[in-house]
Amino acid sequence: MVRIALDPTPFHHTNSLLEFPQVAADLGYEWLQMTPHDDFIPFFNHPKADDELVRQLKKACQDAGVGIASTLPVLRWSGPDEDAREAAVRYWKRAIQITVDLGVQLIGTEFSGRPERAEESERAFYRSMEELVPIIEREGLTVCIDPHPDDFVENGLAAWRVIRGINSPNLGMVYVASHTFHMQEAPLDIMSAAGSRLRIAHVSDTMDHSASHGLRYITNPPGNQVRVHQHLKIGDGDIKWDEFFAGLKKIGFLDRDDTVLCSSVFAENEANSATAVYQREAIEKYVSEAG
Repeated sequence: MVRIALDPTPFHHTNSLLEFPQVAADLGYEWLQMTPHDDFIPFFNHPKADDELVRQLKKACQDAGVGIASTLPVLRWSGPDEDAREAAVRYWKRAIQITVDLGVQLIGTEFSGRPERAEESERAFYRSMEELVPIIEREGLTVCIDPHPDDFVENGLAAWRVIRGINSPNLGMVYVASHTFHMQEAPLDIMSAAGSRLRIAHVSDTMDHSASHGLRYITNPPGNQVRVHQHLKIGDGDIKWDEFFAGLKKIGFLDRDDTVLCSSVFAENEANSATAVYQREAIEKYVSEAG
């Protein structure tokens, strides 16, 4: 059965890193997805967890009866600036070692390039892959990538083609529901294309930024190059959840024990505990109904 995990980001301001496993357990979760954190693997910079902190985190998980389903480093491995890209590859090597030491086999991440320099970013991405894929394969890890809004590839099927081009079964895809309208293609088309290589799905709602003939969200001055999306709780946006879960069921995602459904709501910090419970119960309901 698919693993249902909590993204602890809404608890960063109320709890420490080593408290996250017990927080998850208290909210009824059996799994965590370790997203960027200043004491662990921060955004875009070198991991800050040493071997002792990794051991402490592993023990905190064991004490709480909670597993880590995946880690999620976000580093500039597709950066068109070569110094930044080389640094990101070094940081990735440490992030991989931390993941292995935690006994985790799945990593989620983003492309982390620049849309205005898409061709350069793609070249940088594949250059990083030449160095990292042998390590990923040697360690038996699976690394899944999300085409995040404001990245060098945002379209869902185009992103899958970039991942497929790496030519390694150890690289797969993340489907983030909140990025649905930026990915443009129909959710089932993207899910079907990635198939068994879709290993992580983030569950949070969003409104369609392109609705009302592009006037749902207005930025001033007009023409700003911005990407707008949200991470709302299920039911607060425009995602068609029956379609989303039916698509995951169709490709076998919900029936596997090596896939992850991660609650990733970032807009409800003032009610983080209640929202996390709501999300877990809603996900469980949709998974049961899809089955």
